[in-house]
Amino acid sequence: MAPDDPDLRPGGRRFAALVAGVAVAALVLRYGLVLAAARGNVGPAWATARFFSDFTVLSNGLVALTAGLAAAASQRPLARLLARPGARGGVGLYIVVTFGLYFLVLRHLWRPRGLQWWADAGLHYAVPLLYLVWWTCAIDHGHLNRRHLLLWLLFPLAYLVWSIARGAWAGEYPYPFLDVGALGVAAAAANAVAGLAVFLLVGLAVLRIDRAFGRREGPVTPRVARPH
Repeated sequence: MAPDDPDLRPGGRRFAALVAGVAVAALVLRYGLVLAAARGNVGPAWATARFFSDFTVLSNGLVALTAGLAAAASQRPLARLLARPGARGGVGLYIVVTFGLYFLVLRHLWRPRGLQWWADAGLHYAVPLLYLVWWTCAIDHGHLNRRHLLLWLLFPLAYLVWSIARGAWAGEYPYPFLDVGALGVAAAAANAVAGLAVFLLVGLAVLRIDRAFGRREGPVTPRVARPH
């Protein structure tokens, strides 16, 4: 048996399995709908490229990977990397921003129905809520600092650069507020800076929450690994 995760509380693995299961189910459903919509149109390869250019998909994929490896108690290098407090906090930041931007900005732009509604609700509401509960209640706190915040910003920065570069090449953008062709360079750049500011502010909130819970929990005592 793999040793316990020293930062994961009793019951945390079972809840992580639930989080990962919901995330995987929502992602598979969304991907199936994307492929179905692309049939006879742009083709599966281009539809797949669009699918993985969506920040919602990337953030939910990170949730599925992080929670799934925690549930499996994997000791592979990637699992150990994603088990670090900074990685788990960063994934929390990304999925909370996914929820916030969708709820405040994007949900008014369309009305999903049927299976689209289920995929939308899973990716934008159920998964962020479940991951936030898992991160808040099942993980020890008090390990994060400002250095983590700077590292967290690298992923959305890279995503912005990729999205704008791909948009300039392909003529399509994953979100309307990044559409250089429709908005112009100045407006799209201003929106990109505003987006990074959102990540910064939410990241600061994550740090504060982690410190507050860390003070309440007191010093973290490492758990003794179970025998193999």
